[in-house]
Amino acid sequence: MPDSDPKAPQRPGPWPPAPLPDAKAMPPSTWAKKTGFRPKFSGEANASDSGQISLQPKPKEPDTSLDLEAGRAPASTPANGVAHRDKVPPLSPPKDHVVKKRRDSDGVPKSSVSSINGQAAAPPPPPPPPGRRTASHENIVDDDGLVSRNSHMKYDLRDSPGLVPIGVYGIQHYVSILGSLILIPLVMVPAMGGSREDTSAVVSTVLFVSGMTTLLHTNFGSRLPLIQGPSFVYLAPALAIINSSEFQGLNENKFKHIMKELQGAIIIGSAFQTFLGYTGLMSLLVRLINPVVVSPTIAAVGLSFYSYGFPIVGTCLEIGAVQILVVIVFSLYLRKISVFGHRIFLIYAVPLGLAITWAVAFLLTEAGVYNYNGCDINIPSSNMVSEHCRKHVSKMKHCRVDTSYALESSPWFRFPYPLQWGTPVFHWKMALVMCVVSLISSVDSVGSYHASSLLVASRPPTPGVLSRGIGLEGLSSVLAGLWGTGTGSTTLTENVHTIAVTKMGSRRAVQLGACFLILLSLVGKVGGFIASIPEVMVAGLLCFMWAMLTALGLSNLRYSEAGSSRNIIIIGLSLFFSLSVPAYFQQYGISPHSNSSVPSYFQPYIVASHGPFRTQYGGLNYFLNTTFSLHMVVAFLVAVILDNTVPGSKQERGVYVWSETEVARREPAVANDYELPLRVGRIFRWVKWVGL
Repeated sequence: MPDSDPKAPQRPGPWPPAPLPDAKAMPPSTWAKKTGFRPKFSGEANASDSGQISLQPKPKEPDTSLDLEAGRAPASTPANGVAHRDKVPPLSPPKDHVVKKRRDSDGVPKSSVSSINGQAAAPPPPPPPPGRRTASHENIVDDDGLVSRNSHMKYDLRDSPGLVPIGVYGIQHYVSILGSLILIPLVMVPAMGGSREDTSAVVSTVLFVSGMTTLLHTNFGSRLPLIQGPSFVYLAPALAIINSSEFQGLNENKFKHIMKELQGAIIIGSAFQTFLGYTGLMSLLVRLINPVVVSPTIAAVGLSFYSYGFPIVGTCLEIGAVQILVVIVFSLYLRKISVFGHRIFLIYAVPLGLAITWAVAFLLTEAGVYNYNGCDINIPSSNMVSEHCRKHVSKMKHCRVDTSYALESSPWFRFPYPLQWGTPVFHWKMALVMCVVSLISSVDSVGSYHASSLLVASRPPTPGVLSRGIGLEGLSSVLAGLWGTGTGSTTLTENVHTIAVTKMGSRRAVQLGACFLILLSLVGKVGGFIASIPEVMVAGLLCFMWAMLTALGLSNLRYSEAGSSRNIIIIGLSLFFSLSVPAYFQQYGISPHSNSSVPSYFQPYIVASHGPFRTQYGGLNYFLNTTFSLHMVVAFLVAVILDNTVPGSKQERGVYVWSETEVARREPAVANDYELPLRVGRIFRWVKWVGL
């Protein structure tokens, strides 16, 4: 029978196959219009679940340039970080299984082809058999059927490899940025006149608030694996408030009085940041913020503390210099050495350097190197009769590790609670300074959101998600003000570098590490142990941390054309004036109204009362003199004005590309990355400017 005869094998037709007669090219989407994407194939403007483009072939003769061995066509120049091909598309999958490609999770160009915002064109190799999404250096297919290129990250945003790996990587994540969490209180509290016990309490509070706000941000903020904590952005304005002339005459309870002033200023400034985020104003302001603006602003934060770093290291050069050299050797010369598959010297450069230097200083102290006959460290140098003791009192004070009794005096259990220092004090002049600082903090976070999303997420967040994250950062800073950390809570810039180094981008790992941080903060001895770190070691670590912060700020230029003369001039002017203009304001604080009770490295911060602005309104003078003495504020103003007025193409400026709201809502991958949990997202559907 004819029906029972087997069908003869059909000869393969021409490739690519012709579409159906009624197939029509779809018009380009909003995203394609904005990025200048020109459709060349039928339906190629359709967005896939991964944020890339699903291509459907159109009738075309076989192209001789097709690489038959590799099974792919050569890649062309991408537009706005999304790759497309001018030649023949790869082999079409079956109709019932459309393979969609996700972008490179590393976010860094892997070819010589120019790109924008760190994403590059990369042709996909043949996919392996489907399986669960795990750490790999090849293309794999996840549970949703999406082809993922995890060539560098071990775990992406939504990966959950198991409780033990998550716990290990989560703790590793926080240990690697330990310096960013603990060093700010070690600088601020002594400047406020606080004791070692006060420092221990503030350190425990910082750890508690950091863990709490990180949980809030990863669940209800941007949902990126970004750690919230005390940022160096808040350090300079806090020191300016601490060293105000009105606080110089205080003797009793000076620490608590200044802390309450800082709390009030932080709460009001953070409320402004919350308003900026949840009203959607941040989504409008972000149009002015590009890599050329972010780079000098963050770099100026690190450069502004040069007067504190090495002058303190020089008080005990044999300890401070060793601290700097050990961290440099670990992070640079030994960075490629792996132990059990982990580059521990690069990841743990700061904690390892601190441990080794502390051990050396402890051995020198116990060996009696810093013991001098007849000299007692507890006797003030002004009361010492012997010239021999007055000569060596500096080494005894800064080189010995047993001068602090914070560890012995700290309790085993201490629960940080709100308003533990008293009711905050509100002054509008200090609050206005913190409002400006919260704006700078938001600029810092914009760069961190974009850079981290290129590493771990399917696409950058939408402007609504960005506004939502900034709004929650404002609420987190309000909590930091209520608990009394002395600074606001914001995204740590160093966290992006940590994600790239540790290759851990799992949201759950950061959340579990935050829970561990909260438990650690309840152990009072931990805060006492950290508070007992000698000041010279703190300064040595800060020299490295501030240098890293400067470099991380300038690294944002990789998203723009760094060789452009336009950008070079803008960055140069921003950095120069960020150092020169504050120097003009700060000279009024050093002479002729110099305050001898303030250490020389804090002298630049006492300009509020006698700067060049001397109108009849004292509060206005305070605000203007303090604001323009902050390096990051001047850098931001110069950069944002020049970058938005000097003509330049979007590619030259490196304009940040954010995901379109309409596209993100119909793409499961983007929705899973950024949508709020526990059906909370339904509330924000009515508030489009802070929703997905």
